[in-house]
Amino acid sequence: MRSLMIAAVLMTTPALPAWAAAIQPTPVQAEAAAFERDRQAILAQVGDYRVRFDMRETVSFRPGYDPLEPKTSSGFENVRVVEDTGRHIVLQHTLVMEHEGQTLVIKHWRQDWTYEPSTVLTYAGPNRWVVSEVPAGTRAGAWSQTVWQTDDSPRYGGVGRWSHEQGLVQWTSDPTARPLARRDATRDPIYDRYVGTNRHALLPGGWVHIQDNLKLAPAEGDDTGVVAVVHEDVVNTYRVSTDYDPAPGDAYWAATADYWAAVRAAWDETIARHGGIGLEEEPQAGAITGPVLMNLADQIAEGAVTTGAAVDQARALIAESTAAP
Repeated sequence: MRSLMIAAVLMTTPALPAWAAAIQPTPVQAEAAAFERDRQAILAQVGDYRVRFDMRETVSFRPGYDPLEPKTSSGFENVRVVEDTGRHIVLQHTLVMEHEGQTLVIKHWRQDWTYEPSTVLTYAGPNRWVVSEVPAGTRAGAWSQTVWQTDDSPRYGGVGRWSHEQGLVQWTSDPTARPLARRDATRDPIYDRYVGTNRHALLPGGWVHIQDNLKLAPAEGDDTGVVAVVHEDVVNTYRVSTDYDPAPGDAYWAATADYWAAVRAAWDETIARHGGIGLEEEPQAGAITGPVLMNLADQIAEGAVTTGAAVDQARALIAESTAAP
């Protein structure tokens, strides 16, 4: 009887009037709206920020290994759009610091976002990055995030989706392998890489990058295996700030933008040619190319070298420092 009553109600429920049906979004319109909503979430990371970096090892999985004491630091950072073609967005971070009465500007990390990527550059273990295929079912509606070192050499890449639910706007990656950060690499730890999930979430007046990391070491007697050493939580919070002058960072970028565009192109060409890249890691700089490429940019900003001459040196350095993965 209940099913008959429900059927009767459904049969007598009037159809939407023609004008109402006409304004319902089509699947194409709904997809376009979701795409644009994701884009605006990515672009919402642009601004002038006070940044707090909070790293905490929590649980040891290795006999005799004691988690490190929590480490925190802070600073000011410009985040600017370098490129936006719609489906591809490039954001550059630049640190602006005061030290003994002087303003110091340091080009920091870069994040590239690509909609429905067919491939993503992933970390394959010490000194190796490979171009990995993204299956069609995985990439539909998804965004890759590729992160680059200060000298625009590769760091890591992953694929994930933006969600806009329960008042929370966030992107969550798949499990992503990454090389050691300087905070760990410089102390010669027993682990040699991270595997973790990255989240970028918007906040009132800013955003946060949350990492859920496992620090991994090579497995004894196994050239390809790894074992978990310790878990780590990382929370990097970006709060909009007017407590510093972002102009020096913008001036540095204006002076060096053409140089860095050429450097990015050289890295891209090398990666495309080899299907990835082999590049020696360096604890302080991330890669052995870091000190020279960063110094060339500083010389351009100071007027000590022309952009053209610096680009020639940079391309030669990248060519001689890299190989197939």
